[in-house]
Amino acid sequence: MDTKKDCRIPQCGNLAELAGKKLVVGAKQLRKALQNGKATFVFLAEDADPAITAPIEARCKENMVSYTWIATMGELGRACGIEVGAAAAAAID
Repeated sequence: MDTKKDCRIPQCGNLAELAGKKLVVGAKQLRKALQNGKATFVFLAEDADPAITAPIEARCKENMVSYTWIATMGELGRACGIEVGAAAAAAID
């Protein structure tokens, strides 16, 4: 799993809770984290393809995992410390 060290997403009101947590970046890794019960908070890009984000949003609701929307894929990617856009990311245990 591709993990990053820290969340740097200013729009998230839960930054204190996310400090020091690892992230998974990308829809495929996020689906695995949700399936394994490791995702604790999910970030979805508003401009990403709904075919990618809608199933993740539904899975979050099923598993009662909190999520928030970030304006763009580029912004989400930068916040996660990668140089490309990301449709989805999650803080994991």
